[in-house]
Amino acid sequence: MTQSKRPPVPPPPPGGGRRTPPPRPPGPPKTGQRPPAPPPPPGATRPPAAPPPPPGATRPPAAPPAPAPPTQAAMPRRGPGPSPGNPTMREIVKRAEEEGHSDVHVGVGEVPRYRARGDIVPTEWPVTDLDTFMSWMRELMSDEEIRQFQENLDFDGAADLGFVRVRINAFDTLAGPAMVLRLIGAEILTLEQLRLPEVFKSISLDYHKGLILVTGPTGSGKSTTMAAMIDYINRNQAYHIITIEDPVEFVHKSQKSLIKHREVGTHTLKFFNALKAALREDPDLILVGEIRDKETMNIALKAASTGHLVMGTLHTNSAVKTIERVMGMFPPAEQPAFRVALSESLVAIIAQGLCKTTDGKRAAFHDILIATDAVKEYVIQGKLEEITQVMLRSEFDGMTTMNKALFELYQQGRITEEIALEKSPTPNEMAQFLRGRV
Repeated sequence: MTQSKRPPVPPPPPGGGRRTPPPRPPGPPKTGQRPPAPPPPPGATRPPAAPPPPPGATRPPAAPPAPAPPTQAAMPRRGPGPSPGNPTMREIVKRAEEEGHSDVHVGVGEVPRYRARGDIVPTEWPVTDLDTFMSWMRELMSDEEIRQFQENLDFDGAADLGFVRVRINAFDTLAGPAMVLRLIGAEILTLEQLRLPEVFKSISLDYHKGLILVTGPTGSGKSTTMAAMIDYINRNQAYHIITIEDPVEFVHKSQKSLIKHREVGTHTLKFFNALKAALREDPDLILVGEIRDKETMNIALKAASTGHLVMGTLHTNSAVKTIERVMGMFPPAEQPAFRVALSESLVAIIAQGLCKTTDGKRAAFHDILIATDAVKEYVIQGKLEEITQVMLRSEFDGMTTMNKALFELYQQGRITEEIALEKSPTPNEMAQFLRGRV
């Protein structure tokens, strides 16, 4: 049994994205022009020319020339649009923004879909063909970016549609090319609008050096939370803030702080290079979109230990697992020295998740670890299992665990018991919370 061959990704049109139109057949003669006379048959004599008009006669006015066809420069569209019955990408994203969806999923051979409150839902639009998909790519990406996708079969980037920004990931599949768009609101929500704990404000303002990590799985709202914290600092502190992201998501305008955005691949080649250079750019706060490897972690710790505030993200599910993850970046022989360096620089770890609420929205719940003296000592000794108990006992310092945060949402009537158990990292302990045994 043979598999059906997927449609190939056509290369972008040559010449700056403008498709060369096929040769047009000769049209009818323009108004006021005579069609050319057929050649006379062999041996025939040409008839005498018409006599000149008598003196004083006036020549009839010539017909006005036909208007010139529109030039290529007057046509802004780069190639044909979607096939009949298919929407434009702007219409798809506009509907997602109006209905509060977080992601758009499109691909050849599939109907467009949205992620609504964590679930993938189909739309009524027809199955996407290759011509429609390529027209959507031309709406979002430059010709150079399309060429990069054609060569690498993967692409990460962002686009600004005016009413919303989108993060783009394009990739090739068995069925053909596909894209996922993450909507990034033009308006940056505040800590109050997101209903985040008050300790987020003190983490943002009370520390002038050190390392703050915001972690969570993909789609957990890390970028939204970090953007709210940067916005709070921007309105209350006179800082020089440098962000290094891949790609730039939320765009902040300088207020009390001066903010410079740098995008990996556009303004710098590597996270490591930009982070290393940032130390010479007089920063107060450096935001690293993602701490991916040992080298980036080392530079982040160096910046944090030399009087700078550093914020970064990782894909971990809890505060304790975040410490385990960054320790795992280093070989065993280097871990004792790293634990000391981490304990000296760590300010806080915020691990975040999202859950569905009873009012049809979503709410965030957190592990919040503040680097108190007790926590620093446990980090140095490698006794990470003790840190969770410190978090449970240290509400006064603003600490909490995900189970306690979920239980508070349940007590407020914002989530159901089933959601609390489903989202809990340790369901057995969550069940004891719900039964009043903890």
